[in-house]
Amino acid sequence: MTREMEEQIYSQAPAHKHPFHLVDPSPWPIVTSGSVLVMAIGGVLLMHGKGHIPFYIGLAMVLASAYFWWRDVVRESKTPGIYTPEVEHGLRAGMVLFITSEVMFFVAFFWAYFHAALFPVDATGGVWPPKGIKTFDPFHLPYFNTLLLLLSGTTVTWAHHALLEGNRKEMLQGLGITIFLGVSFSIVQAIEYSHAAFALKDGIYPSTFFLATGFHGLHVIIGTIFLAVCWVRAWRGDFTQKHHIGFEAAAWYWHFVDVVWLFLFVSIYWWGYRPILH
Repeated sequence: MTREMEEQIYSQAPAHKHPFHLVDPSPWPIVTSGSVLVMAIGGVLLMHGKGHIPFYIGLAMVLASAYFWWRDVVRESKTPGIYTPEVEHGLRAGMVLFITSEVMFFVAFFWAYFHAALFPVDATGGVWPPKGIKTFDPFHLPYFNTLLLLLSGTTVTWAHHALLEGNRKEMLQGLGITIFLGVSFSIVQAIEYSHAAFALKDGIYPSTFFLATGFHGLHVIIGTIFLAVCWVRAWRGDFTQKHHIGFEAAAWYWHFVDVVWLFLFVSIYWWGYRPILH
């Protein structure tokens, strides 16, 4: 598609007196809310040994709701005249605010970690990490994962620049490598967790460690799925040189995940490392 054809399609604005998009009524917000409620109740029952079926039913409902909701969003994005410059500006601003809220989410975990680390109490033996805690070697699997994420940041940027230049082949290659690196990160983190010398219930250090790194791992999984959907959309030709707000949002989210990991690696793995002296 040439740039002239692209601009012609996106200039076919609907007959409104304003450039903004008023969304059509959708059942998915209320359906998703109900699905999350079912999954939450099922999670409570699961943790109390009352059975796992309600939790998995709720999880399946959440996944189905998310699929159909985002299917409608993708269809909407391909409708000529809807994504005007004003609408795209609003979507970018919304993504920035969402990432800002995610930053505050991780600030709470870092706050808990540094509060305990900078002011160790008797319960931790007056030192940090607490006595009896065998920490991970930061320059083993954590360092390897750091290299994976840093490399993935370059490949997603490569994909973005390829898209801006209209090079669809390189865009798919760069995005595909990024997805592979994201999956690799999750596998390595699972291997790391399997070798942990402590459990979540073993005190303040394991609690803050698993919450911070675990929720980051969840964000990596979500970001990988986000990028995988973008790869399929790019393969189908949904993105153009000037209109690819969905891919921009995924790339911003991925860079956010990269930056958070750097803070986790430096503060929890490296600064919080206490080698075993023989």
